[in-house]
Amino acid sequence: MRWSKVRVLHDPPRYTFFLVDLFHYSFVGWVRYRNSRHVIGSINNVTISHKCGKWYVAIQTEYDVEPSIPLGNEVGIDMGITRFATLSNGQYFEPINSFKTAQRQLAKLQCQMSHKTPLSHNWKKAKNKVSRLHSRIANIRRHYLHQISAQISKNHAIVYVEDLQVGHMSKSAKGDMTHPGKRVKQKSGLNRSILDQSWYEFRRQLDYKLLWRGGHLVAVNPKNTSRTCPKYGHISAQNRQTQSNFECVACGYKLNADEVGAINILRAGRARLACEVNDAVRSSATGTH
Repeated sequence: MRWSKVRVLHDPPRYTFFLVDLFHYSFVGWVRYRNSRHVIGSINNVTISHKCGKWYVAIQTEYDVEPSIPLGNEVGIDMGITRFATLSNGQYFEPINSFKTAQRQLAKLQCQMSHKTPLSHNWKKAKNKVSRLHSRIANIRRHYLHQISAQISKNHAIVYVEDLQVGHMSKSAKGDMTHPGKRVKQKSGLNRSILDQSWYEFRRQLDYKLLWRGGHLVAVNPKNTSRTCPKYGHISAQNRQTQSNFECVACGYKLNADEVGAINILRAGRARLACEVNDAVRSSATGTH
């Protein structure tokens, strides 16, 4: 079975794939590769890329898939830094903080690189080390996001998330000569933490994985989701005295602040879906008369 042919593409450049770990590229010849998964369906194209000293082959195939029936109920998700994601059912996921973990090592490698002569052999070696560490940080983060998004999409049919504007949230606080920024150091640390979470990438992964399984992702306005009491709906900035604790000043309701945000996101998402359904019904009724 080791040498059983799988597929041959006759359009140049020409690729020949074998079952385990070899393929033939017309300009290179036979190449050994690590087959991470079984190739299913007919091969449409193959992309070979080089990144951080490693070569990758991406095989795009086409095959029929049975339509999925979404499983599970609906859930709201509050994104944060202390807790990466908090669900309205009380479950939460800790942040991976891959950049923060490797920050000192990265600074050391970048310092070593800065002392090398630009474009020299030693400079290129130092640059490759920095690139490999950046790639490792990104891979750790991406793998963690895939794990969480897969788990949530498998267990919930409808997911409500905050429509966060990460670009505005991580905007520099330095200011300019006429309007200097305040608490620049603290804001810089917050910006790094926000970007290290990759909220947008998590939302992107969650979106297409839910579509695969017949589910649906709904983005809602995050305004006042962390300030609204889930019990009676009282809205006040004083309800959230600290980053992690929520206590309603009107009724005394207490809960973790991130979980309160997730509950309010769930309710806001349900309200949005209900409005969309009502609008669709009205439009349909208007069109029939």
